Amino acid sequence: MLCFRKYPSTTAMQCFETAARHLSFTKAAQELHMTQSAVSKQVAQLEDLLQLQLFERSSQSLYLTPVGKKFYIEIENILKQIELSTIDVMAHGAETETLNLVSYPTFCARWLVPALKGFGKANTKIHLDIKEMTAPFFLEDHNIDAAFLHGDGVWTGMKSILLFDEEMVAVCRPDYLKQPLQTLSDISQYILLQSNSRPSAWHYYFQAQNVCLSGSFIGPRFETFYTCIAAAETGCGIALVPKIMVQKELDSGQLVKAWHYKFKGMGSYYLAYPCNKESTPKVKIIIQWIKNYLEKTANEKMECS
Repeated sequence: MLCFRKYPSTTAMQCFETAARHLSFTKAAQELHMTQSAVSKQVAQLEDLLQLQLFERSSQSLYLTPVGKKFYIEIENILKQIELSTIDVMAHGAETETLNLVSYPTFCARWLVPALKGFGKANTKIHLDIKEMTAPFFLEDHNIDAAFLHGDGVWTGMKSILLFDEEMVAVCRPDYLKQPLQTLSDISQYILLQSNSRPSAWHYYFQAQNVCLSGSFIGPRFETFYTCIAAAETGCGIALVPKIMVQKELDSGQLVKAWHYKFKGMGSYYLAYPCNKESTPKVKIIIQWIKNYLEKTANEKMECS
């Protein structure tokens, strides 16, 4: 164990971060309710500790040096984490533990949030922390207890439980189509909304029905299904999205199916968790909660049919 560690005080880090953000000791002093000389002294002491120059100073201006820019990014992240950790402890105390989950934005809003309704009330000592992602998932990039993922169910270092297969449907506003499509080829008259979540979805949709359309990749492209659905709701075009994410809108009539075909997507949805956390009580709790929710919704569908 090290007897001595070189790290600056939080006051020095705050003074540096604020001065770097404003590129002004005066504005930093105003924000921190300190004198300008006190802020300048803290930054100077920080530079002495690091034995590096963080700012270029002139009579009129203040600039970050290259190493100062790099250090600013690091310190900004550190201070944010300190703030989040402090808030977490103050809000939840020592008797609770955090269940770290990760999910895709639209899946989280349209399926996971409803699925977790009542979880906090039933499990008062577990605090949910749900992060959203749009990039491909790699376990080493996340500090998680469980993840809700789309794919083939195989992720390095993880075990997974199948939730359901993906069923894609083409949807639009009720008044968007000039008249009902007589053949799938008629869809070429309309705008096809594209999603980065499934960039080749339209291509495979047409291919599954033995239809060849040159414009399957052409159309406004959106980062998430959420914005793609919103575009369809405003009449911007036809969206090809997972049915489970628009079931509410289909039931209410806010959206309609532009074409009757239901396309099985290229993957399924899974609840996955790191192998080394399989026996963790909080992971067992979320697994059982999701299983109960799936059983409940399946029973409700059977009663309605």
